[in-house]
Amino acid sequence: MSTTPLSSYRLIQKLHPLSLLAQLTSRHATGCLRVFTDTAFWSINLEEGKLTYTSYSDNLFERLDNHLRRFSQKIPTLNSATRVQMRLMFEPNGDSQSLAYPDYQAICWLVNQDYLTTKQAATLIEELAKEVLETFLVIKEGSYEFYPESAWDELPKFCHLDLRLLVEYCQKQLRHRQQMSSSVNTGGASQVLPSSRPLSTPLAQRHGQQLLRQNPLELPENLPPKNPSSLVRKSLYTIACIDDSQTVLNSIKNFLDENVFTVVTINDPVKALMQILRSKPDLILLDVEMPNLDGYELCSLLRRHSAFKNIPIIMVTGRTGFIDRAKAKMVRSSGYLTKPFDQSELLKMVFKHIG
Repeated sequence: MSTTPLSSYRLIQKLHPLSLLAQLTSRHATGCLRVFTDTAFWSINLEEGKLTYTSYSDNLFERLDNHLRRFSQKIPTLNSATRVQMRLMFEPNGDSQSLAYPDYQAICWLVNQDYLTTKQAATLIEELAKEVLETFLVIKEGSYEFYPESAWDELPKFCHLDLRLLVEYCQKQLRHRQQMSSSVNTGGASQVLPSSRPLSTPLAQRHGQQLLRQNPLELPENLPPKNPSSLVRKSLYTIACIDDSQTVLNSIKNFLDENVFTVVTINDPVKALMQILRSKPDLILLDVEMPNLDGYELCSLLRRHSAFKNIPIIMVTGRTGFIDRAKAKMVRSSGYLTKPFDQSELLKMVFKHIG
């Protein structure tokens, strides 16, 4: 099998990501595949057909930081101070010329400083690869090039991953989300329990291509276009959350699957009315205890506005007394969710009012 690199294309064209990966794997290629769209680009580094690293330009360091935060539960030295130091050293900014592969160089630095072992770095790279490949597999058009990369060759390698296994894993994840979205759309909402882990495939919603092949790396080079009816639907509902606690807002956002919900978080009750008007939510989660303007007052203001007369408004509070529930009824709230609540309680309340 020839190991000649793929030709370089810079014109926008229809792309079949599975076919690109299949060709490179079958040729045991070594080099960097770069794929460009109007809004982002992907880098996929291979050595003898094995994946050594992959990155996606959108939210590059946010993604790395999210994974490191999860690692920090078992590795205390990966605390916020360490992660901030890492970002200051390696995250590109407008005042300086970017390093080549800054996110990977940040991982190398963590290993050199003994914040991560080489084995932990390999696990981190695999988790990042799963997330990035999910976004890559749903690209429908763009341009690409494949070339040897001397800057990459100089960096240490922590793993050589089986691309077939990674793609199969990503396909299962995409199918699962497609099925979950379809279940909600066809009235099966009561059976849907989205993962509490925030999903991180923005292009999966934007481009929405369902991938059903069982042997992705044995596909022919010229795949037919996908049937439009197989596309993943965009978020079905918009939920506005108003709370002065960013922790609570983050928890609610993590509980609500972004394949199903677009979550608009608002931490300033004074500015809430205009932000809600812009977002046109299907349901509002409203904290009772906020400075300057409490939830009961804000609910009353919303109900006076013609746009919010019939939108479900759920009061969220740690208060459980009879008087508090009576106040909620007086301002015509639709429901009452008591803190602390778990994911199933939140979903039950949400689907009760918008299902």
